[in-house]
Amino acid sequence: MKYSPLIAILRGVTPDKILNVAEILIENGINIIEVPLNSPNPLKSIQLLVDKYSDKALLGAGTVLKTSEVNNVFNTGAKLIVSPNTDYQVIQETKKLKMVSMPGCFTVSEALSALKFGADALKLFPASTLGPNTFNAINQVLPKDTKCFAVGGINSDNMKEWVDFKITGFGIGSNIYNPKMSLYEIKNKVEDFTKIYQNILDKDLKKISL
Repeated sequence: MKYSPLIAILRGVTPDKILNVAEILIENGINIIEVPLNSPNPLKSIQLLVDKYSDKALLGAGTVLKTSEVNNVFNTGAKLIVSPNTDYQVIQETKKLKMVSMPGCFTVSEALSALKFGADALKLFPASTLGPNTFNAINQVLPKDTKCFAVGGINSDNMKEWVDFKITGFGIGSNIYNPKMSLYEIKNKVEDFTKIYQNILDKDLKKISL
């Protein structure tokens, strides 16, 4: 399956809202969805996603810090593990279970270590502090075709600069989802963001495989 290079980060989502939110995302072409494990009852939300949308999207968990959490997510049938940090045990457990590993990195050392342990893609976090210029420097020493996602503080005003430095994609959180929003507000946010993304970046960011 090919994926739009945008990860929807649904921090704080609840099981009673997850399917409606996912429907909005998928209808607008966003087909990588992450439920952070510090959300209310996250495994139930992930299970609901998998049961309905596993053939339409790459689904999984964020804020994964321990191997036991990797196994809990695996048991739902989800395929994606995203972390804020570089933990070789989490990466290796993820790959042992044939899931997609996306650990968080901030330095060259973390990025290269994550790749050494088997990461499929890198989450550059927090991107707002790292900045596109620093990413450009880091990217010069990464293996060719390393997939890198900027996460944290990404919005329609700063995406283009990251793309100019060959970022693979972005993780988008509060700019498209907040648990206090109504479904109507979420739909408008997602539609507006998607239009901006397509107008500014569609020719530069290609669909990807993970």
